[in-house]
Amino acid sequence: MNENVKNNISITLTEVAIKKVSHLNKKKGNLNLKLRVFIQGGGCSGFQYGFMFDEHTNKDDIIFKKNGIQLLIDSVSYQYLIGSEIDYKDDLDGSKFVIKNPNAVTTCGCGSSFSTYK
Repeated sequence: MNENVKNNISITLTEVAIKKVSHLNKKKGNLNLKLRVFIQGGGCSGFQYGFMFDEHTNKDDIIFKKNGIQLLIDSVSYQYLIGSEIDYKDDLDGSKFVIKNPNAVTTCGCGSSFSTYK
């Protein structure tokens, strides 16, 4: 087993998010796509979340597997996401993946940016 593979130990992927990733992979006709979650500078609060689908795994990626879905997080972003829950919401604000992050000390109103003490 790859030492970077984790079976959903410190990041939670909800059933709704798993179903959405699976649906999007089928819709794109590529079951090898993995959900990549990353942190980048920017947004109202200093950091912002990013989501994309990726076929490739980078050397420093930490891989989470649950119910046939793979989640990729680079090693730098991982430190800010430990303990987080990744969900998918479809409401008046639109349809999007969202993160409940216990490391965030402030967030903006849209929920896509945050700051920490790190």
